[in-house]
Amino acid sequence: MLSSILNVTFDCHNPRVVSTFWCAVTGYSLEEVKTPGNDYWVASAPEDIWPRLVFVSVSENKVVKNRVHLDLMPVERDQEAELNRLLGLGATIVDDRRTLSPGGWVVLADPEGNEFCLE
Repeated sequence: MLSSILNVTFDCHNPRVVSTFWCAVTGYSLEEVKTPGNDYWVASAPEDIWPRLVFVSVSENKVVKNRVHLDLMPVERDQEAELNRLLGLGATIVDDRRTLSPGGWVVLADPEGNEFCLE
């Protein structure tokens, strides 16, 4: 039997802030899940399509570049317009690689420094 990816989980100092950012990026709906000693936030795509994005609280600081990251593809606008929208939501540019090749990408960070790419 094969496995499916249910969640991509983000460790956060402030899961509400980071989950709200990612819901604004993706248009996913947000739900706070309260469980004893383990409250977390779940961002779900329409019709509950997997994977979901899950945001949990941790005390450790982010120290190095993420070993896994999300790659985003603009759907409703071109790359430049989507970049401006993401920056307006609180993303920051880490590295602009659009000049490396036609259709290059931009490396961004969310409000807690988690890297992601805009293709």
